[in-house]
Amino acid sequence: MELGQGDFDRLLFFEHARKNAEATYVKNPLDAENLTRWGGALLELSQFQNRADSVQFVKDATSKLEEALAINPRKHDTLWCLGNAHTSHAFYLDDIDAAKTYFVKAAQCFQQALEEDPGNEMYVKSLEMATKAPELHVELHRQMANQSDARGHSSTSNTKVSKKKKNGDLTYDILGWVILAVGVIAWIGMAKSHLPPPQPPR
Repeated sequence: MELGQGDFDRLLFFEHARKNAEATYVKNPLDAENLTRWGGALLELSQFQNRADSVQFVKDATSKLEEALAINPRKHDTLWCLGNAHTSHAFYLDDIDAAKTYFVKAAQCFQQALEEDPGNEMYVKSLEMATKAPELHVELHRQMANQSDARGHSSTSNTKVSKKKKNGDLTYDILGWVILAVGVIAWIGMAKSHLPPPQPPR
């Protein structure tokens, strides 16, 4: 996979975040904030893997987020991240019935996050997207199947080239909202953890 500079920077950032979270976990395994950052970093890193590895990264992220919720069940940003992990997992599955199970879990997480932090626009948007997710899943997998067929019937026509580009764009549109949203939380979490300590008044 060829990475642009922006993607490469993201990869380095979230790999650094993952390593920091691992080190912090050794010192304090009961830090729910750290576990949330770790889960968010793994979810981001899942986008840079092949499909099988991506699923494993999502499963690992889910595990960390569930561990954080065992410590603090009302932590809304963790609930929201877990909803994104379930959504990502669903999109990797070909079977719509199996995917629906994860979409339901995701919607429950988004709903709980919203109950803990009412009016949070990001949570509202995620909950709305969760209701549309099964349709998007069907469309995504249909277009991916068409794309595979198109590869088999290779043609140099501009129409097919633009159609392939649209299929790829759709994939990124669907998964992009998940990744962008998780990225925002991870960046905020990392920024908070690297703030200098407050200076005492003089």
